[in-house]
Order: sequence, then structure tokens, then C-alpha cells
Amino acid sequence: MSELPSARGAEVGRRIGVGLMYGLWKPRVLGAWRVPATGPAILAVNHSHNIDGPMVMGVAPRPTHFLIKKEAFVGPLDPFLLGIGQVKVDRDTTDRTAITRALGVLAGGGVLGIFPEGTRGEGDFAALRAGLAYFAVRGGAPIVPVAVLGSSDRPGRLIKGLPPLRSRVDVVFGDPFEAGDGSGRRTRKALDEATERIQKQLTAHLENARRLTGRPGDTE
Repeated sequence: MSELPSARGAEVGRRIGVGLMYGLWKPRVLGAWRVPATGPAILAVNHSHNIDGPMVMGVAPRPTHFLIKKEAFVGPLDPFLLGIGQVKVDRDTTDRTAITRALGVLAGGGVLGIFPEGTRGEGDFAALRAGLAYFAVRGGAPIVPVAVLGSSDRPGRLIKGLPPLRSRVDVVFGDPFEAGDGSGRRTRKALDEATERIQKQLTAHLENARRLTGRPGDTE
């Protein structure tokens, strides 16, 4: 079973995200116009909090299919996440089904969301997995760096695992860029070089986003 994630489901997910994120917090969105209006694109998002994915889904100008670890697909969340077009991925193996579905999203001109650090951490793009480079080069898609700032500032009083309700969360979209060197090569060396280029671009975007929003030490 490797049918493609539902584009209509992702649009439903985006509308749910809009209602939830703007209802619970105060997102400030900068640079959303930089996301290509049509064609394949990859949103590369820093990841320091559980709400980062839903926040980007809710504020992005286009429906987004996120690669999400399989551990999140528990109980009723499993059919819900699949229903809104998200992609379940097993991080402990080469998940060919997830790869096929993710490439299918890009081949269909859709938007793929990726946490390139692979797991929730400092959210500073310090440790990148090679998956982002692979999808960008193989899928021929530009990468749009996305910095979510303020989601991990301090825990809320009502729900400790979430930012304080009605607090401001900044989402800054950067300029799209190509990960490859233009040759179309997908060798290990080419992907390693692409990963280095990506890391420099994402780190620079995060530093710029911190200056822009006045959050210089947001994830420290």
C-alpha cells in the first residue's frame, strides 16, 4: 500500500491548523510570500517543540505534507494524520514506502515538510540528516528554510508541554534555494556536498530570523 498522500487531506489539515494555531497562540508570519506559488517545494523546518509542525501547517500559504516519525501515529492520531495527508516514516530503517510517497508529493507539484535534524532538539540545524538533500536533488525541488521561534521559550502554566496560550510564536520563511550543484548527480559525494550547502543556508536563515524577530537567544 503506497498510494500518495491526499492533497485534499493536506488542505483540510491546513484549515484545521489555521483555526488551532491562531486560536491558541499569536503567530507572527514573515516572508510567507517566498514559498513558490506552484510546483514542488520543500519546507525545511527547525524543530525544538511539538507544535512546530502544526504551526507551519497552519501558517504556510500552501497545504503541506510533513514527514512524521511513525511513533506519532498512535491510536486515533494514526488515521487522522494519514487522513490529512501526512507521511509516516520509520527513522530506524530505509523506509521505501515513505520515500516513494514523499517523492510522489514532489512529482505531483506538492509541498513536502521536513525536519532536517531528524528529531526534536535545540532547533538550530546543527545536525542534519542526508534525507533532505536526497529529496531536494531527486525531487528537483527548491528548499524553503523555515524558522519557528518562540515555541520553546518557556512552558505554559495550563499545559506544561505547550507554549503559554496566546503567546507569540514567530514563523519566518526564507528565500528558496537549490540544494544540488546543477549536475543532477545523486552520488554519495554529491549528496554530502548538498547537505553541507543546505546546512550553511539553513543556519544563516536561522541567524537572520533571530535578528529579524529580536530573538537572538531563542533556542539557547
